[in-house]
Order: sequence, then structure tokens, then C-alpha cells
Amino acid sequence: MEQKRRIRYTISYLVLVLGIVLFFVLNVCIGSVKISVSDMLACLTGKDVTDSVSAIILNIRLPRAVAVFILGGALSLAGYLLQTFFHNPIAGPFVLGISSGAKMCVALLMVFLLGHSIKINSASLILAAFIGSMISMGFVLLMTRKIHSMSMLVVCGVMIGYICSAITEIIITFASDSDIVNLHNWSRGSFSGMTWDNVKVMAIAVTTTFVVVFLLSKQLDAYTLGDSYAGNMGVNVRFLRVMIVILSGILSACIVAFAGPISFVGVAAPHLIKKLFGTIKPILMIPACFLGGSLFCLFCDLLARNLFAPSELNISTVTAIFGAPVVIVILANAKKEKR
Repeated sequence: MEQKRRIRYTISYLVLVLGIVLFFVLNVCIGSVKISVSDMLACLTGKDVTDSVSAIILNIRLPRAVAVFILGGALSLAGYLLQTFFHNPIAGPFVLGISSGAKMCVALLMVFLLGHSIKINSASLILAAFIGSMISMGFVLLMTRKIHSMSMLVVCGVMIGYICSAITEIIITFASDSDIVNLHNWSRGSFSGMTWDNVKVMAIAVTTTFVVVFLLSKQLDAYTLGDSYAGNMGVNVRFLRVMIVILSGILSACIVAFAGPISFVGVAAPHLIKKLFGTIKPILMIPACFLGGSLFCLFCDLLARNLFAPSELNISTVTAIFGAPVVIVILANAKKEKR
């Protein structure tokens, strides 16, 4: 039995890694300008390619693909942490309105700074998004004291998201005409316009957070079995809860700061990964959820860019198409279990 599990885990990881490699290459090669795999490899290895091809790969598609890999993994990991925290399979940054809170504060900062002709840096965007995510998380935590129903928690999260989105729209009306288009595109979720400076900042923030989360895997393993069990195993439950909230907030903040709110990945990817691996052990789920979120977003971003080219869909439009049915299945299964 143990050997079968190891084989399943190994095959599952191989599927995720190979899928990421495949869609990463496709994201770099496929677009309005078709680029062959040989040209991509030649460019990456420093061999001679045309200046236009080199510029497209190195300045546009490659940083975008790397950003999708990092932020997609971060979004899935944030969803996994929130599901662990609430012991709820449909908890996620977008579903609970946490992404909308982060979006609200980032929009407020952007309008203020752009209105005063102040340059915006990545650190300030992440900080604003983190504050917004913590505000929304605070409201969600207040709701969980009164509401224990899974579906009602989703409704409350959606309501919080609508309120934050309405405030964001009011804030955007105070932006100058030249900034409104960019703010609207960002507020609907998009990986376009990524630069290597963006990638550097998000890589540092997400990698650091990932390492801390992975170091907490044993404590999270005990926590998944209940607060009492975790306490008996010597886990400081209150400290662990605070860490989960902060770490999920940082991950959500990075996503919203650079790509805007992205729907349903934080719910769908962890759920699909749990089904693939057949386990909930954090030491396996933490890296697997990161890889699963990356694969999910690379696939969705490829469709968003090319499905109706040259027009580009918002990434949340595509992720909702594939992610929303997963949420419906989870809710349906939860109701069957109650019966």
C-alpha cells in the first residue's frame, strides 16, 4: 500500500512538472507572432536570432510566463492555506472577498499617487494590497463566529467582495482619463505588461513565503486533524492561525498587486490537486498546490491570449469558466454528505 502511494505521488508530480514545462513553452512560442521552439532555445542560450524575436521573447513573453508561474502558484497556495484555516474546501482569496479588499486598497493608492504624479513601486503596491486583504479577512473572521454553514460563508464572502468592488469603482471615477483604462484592465485581472523588475520582486516575496509555509508543514498536518489534537501535539494553535492569516495575506497581496484579482484558482487548484494525489498531507500538498496553480494559470493565460486573438480576454474570465464548476461540485458533494 505504501509503495503504491509513493508511485502515485511520483507520477502526480511528474504530470504537474511536465504539464508546466509544456504550457510554459507554449506560452512563450504561441501568440500574434509565432515563434518556433528552436528559436526560443537559441534565444535563451545566447545564439543569434533576429532582434524582433529576441525582444518578444525576452521582454514580453518570458517575463509574463515566469510571472504566471509564480503568481499562479501563489494563488493556489493562498487558497490551500485558507481552506486549512477555515476547515472549508471552498475557502479562497477570491471567493471570500479577500482579493477584492486588496484590489480596493491598491486602487486607492494608485489613484492617489497617479493624481500627484508620484511613481508607484512594487513594494508599495504589495503593502497596500496586504492591508486590504487583512481588512477583508477581518470581516470574514467576524462572519465565521456567527455563520457555520459552508454555503452561507461563500455568500458573505461574495457580499464583501461586491462591497469592496463597488468602493473600487467609486475610487476609479476620481482617476484621470489617461489612467482609467489601465485601472479597469488591472481591476479585472491580467498578466499583461509584466517586467523583469516585477518578476524579481514577486519572486522574492513568494519564495520567502513559500519557504515559511513549508517549514510549518508539520504543524499544519496536526492542525488539519483539529485544534484539540494540534494542541495536544504541542502546536501553538493561536500562533499558527496568525501565521496562516499573514502568509495567505502576503500571497494574496502579491497576486492582486501585480495581476489584479483572479477568480476561482485558489479554490479549484487545491481541490483538484487533492483529488490527484489522494491525500491532504501538507508536506506533499504545499509544493503540489503551488505547481498545480502554476499549471492551471499557464493553461488559462494561454487561452486568454490566443482564443480571440488579437483581442485578449481577462484572465479571470477564463479561470472562472474552469474554476466555477469545481466550486459547484464541491457544494453539491457537501450537501449529499449531509443527507
